[in-house]
Amino acid sequence: MLPQDPFILLSVVNTALRDGCPSLEEFCRREDADPAALTAALAAVGFTYDPDRNQFR
Repeated sequence: MLPQDPFILLSVVNTALRDGCPSLEEFCRREDADPAALTAALAAVGFTYDPDRNQFR
C-alpha cells in the first residue's frame, strides 16, 4: 500500500522510478495503483510527472 501523505508518496514514487521502474505506468502496474489518482494526488501539492526524466518534479 502506498503512503497517503503526498510528500512521502513523492519520495517513494520517485525513488522507485529512479531505481528500477522504466515508467510511471510500470510503477503503477507493479504497485496495483491507479495512475490518474496517483498523478492527481501529487498534482494537488504542485508536482507533475516528467516522462523524459521519469520523475515527478
